[in-house]
Amino acid sequence: MRQTSQISKLTSLRAGFAAFSIFALIGVSGAAFASDAAPAAPAAAEAKAAVPGKPKVDAAAGETLYSNGDSSRGVTACLTCHGPKGQSAVGTWPKLSAQHAAYTAKQLKNFKEGTRANPVMMGMAATLTEQDMQNIAAYLVKQPVSLGVAQDKATIELGQSIYRGGIASKGVPACAACHSPTGAGIPAQYPRLGGQWAEYTNAQLLAFRDGVRKNSTQMTTIAGKMSDLEMKAVSDYIAGLR
Repeated sequence: MRQTSQISKLTSLRAGFAAFSIFALIGVSGAAFASDAAPAAPAAAEAKAAVPGKPKVDAAAGETLYSNGDSSRGVTACLTCHGPKGQSAVGTWPKLSAQHAAYTAKQLKNFKEGTRANPVMMGMAATLTEQDMQNIAAYLVKQPVSLGVAQDKATIELGQSIYRGGIASKGVPACAACHSPTGAGIPAQYPRLGGQWAEYTNAQLLAFRDGVRKNSTQMTTIAGKMSDLEMKAVSDYIAGLR
C-alpha cells in the first residue's frame, strides 16, 4: 500500500514536469514566432512608403504658371489670351474662371495629345506636364464666375427653348439636362457654360458639327442635328445664364 502511494506521487510529479515542459516549449516557440514576425511590420511600412502617391495638386503653383508662365521651359502665361483670373476680354478666347478642374485638365491633356485640334493651344499645352495641368485647373476653378448677357432679342426665345427643352423633332436633348438649368454644369462630367462668350460657344458647336473638334462623341452627335440659326440662338442664350 505504501509502495503504491509512492508510485502514485512519482507519477504525479512526472506528469506535472511534462506539463511544465510543454508550456515552456510553447512559450519559447511563441516568442520565436513573434521574433520572426516583428521585422515584417517595418518592411511592410517601407514597401508602402516606396509606392509613389498621387501628386498633390498645388493651386498656388497653378496661379504662378497661369499668370507668369515659365520661360525656362518655354511655357507661356495663360492670361495673355484668357485674361487675369481666367476672365478673357473677347469672345475669341473662352472664359476659364470657375470652370470645373477635371474639365480644364482634360482639355489641356487633349490639346497636348492632339485629340483636340487647335494650333495655338496645342503649342501651349505641349510644354505642360500633367502636374502643371492639374495645378492650373485647380487655380482656375477657384476664380469668380465671369457673368455675361444675351445680346440678340430676336432669338432669345428660341435659344431658351433649345437650352431648356431641346428640339424634339430632331432628337436634340435639352442642354440643361447635362449643363444644368443655370449653366453651372456637373463637376467631372459636364463643363460650366453659363456666362461664356456666345462667339466662343457657337464656334465650338460648329467645330463639333463639322468634325473639327472630335473629343466628345456626344456633342458631335448633338451638334450634327442643329442648324446655324439654332446654334447661334442657344449660344447667345447661354451667355446670359447665371
